[in-house]
Parts: sequence; C-alpha cells; structure tokens
Amino acid sequence: MRYTQFASPFGEILLAGDRHGLTHLVLLDGEASLEVGDDWQRDDAGFATARDQVLAYLDGRRRSFSLELAPQGSDFQRQVWAALLRIPYGATRTYGELAKRLGREGAARAIGAANGANPLPLLIPCHRVVAADGLGSYSGGEALKARLLALESSRQ
Repeated sequence: MRYTQFASPFGEILLAGDRHGLTHLVLLDGEASLEVGDDWQRDDAGFATARDQVLAYLDGRRRSFSLELAPQGSDFQRQVWAALLRIPYGATRTYGELAKRLGREGAARAIGAANGANPLPLLIPCHRVVAADGLGSYSGGEALKARLLALESSRQ
C-alpha cells in the first residue's frame, strides 16, 4: 500500500491506495483514523494529482474528481457508494430518499451504515446525505460536515 499525508484548510488528510486506485481518504482531525502499516510506502509524488484535486475541491475551485477509486466493501456498500457519486454538488439527500432511490424503502439505517463505512469521504460525497431531522453523522465530525455543505452551497 502506498500513501501520502498533507495539510489542508480542513485539517490533515491521509490518502492511501494500491495499483487499482485510491482505497482510503482519512480526515485525520475528525473521528476516523487509519493506521499506516509498517509495509506501507510514502509516495507523495504518486499522489500529487489526487492531493491537488482534493485541495482544489476544499478551496472551492473544483466540484468533482477524476481519480481512480478502489474502495473495498460489500456489494451493498458499493451500490450505496455509487449512488452517493450521483448526488450533485451542492445538493443533499436524506437517508430515506437514498434508500427509496435504491429500491430499498425502509432501509434508511442500512444506507446510513454503508454511508458511514465509506472509506473515501469527499471523493465519494457521503457528507451530502443528511438525516430527515438534521445533519446526521460524519466520519470527520458534524462540524466538518456542516463546513463541507456550506462550502458547496456557497459555490452554487
């Protein structure tokens, strides 16, 4: 596994991936964490494009990404993550709306669990899924989720 770590306006970010693409994006100042393995190799140059795209997004200069993504998860999780990629920049969906769109009405909790297991937040925009009565949770914490949603709504 290769990785890079860099500072952003939203805190330290760790990107990791393999020959198939990016497998993890961790907002290190948030609630999520990822242990860098002893056999991992730091590769700042190899992740330069991904880093630049993430920083441009966080600076409001980019609305989407053109990166190879290779998240690992169950078929259901990958189905949910694919649906997240279809939520437009600046828009939100509730967990219930997403469940309905996936033909799984009543599965809002399962959608929430898959959303929370997303290993590539920002790149797969799980922050765009909100609770019917508020923000809902986020791996980077609710304050970061609110900042990301505000960033996108201010760039419409």
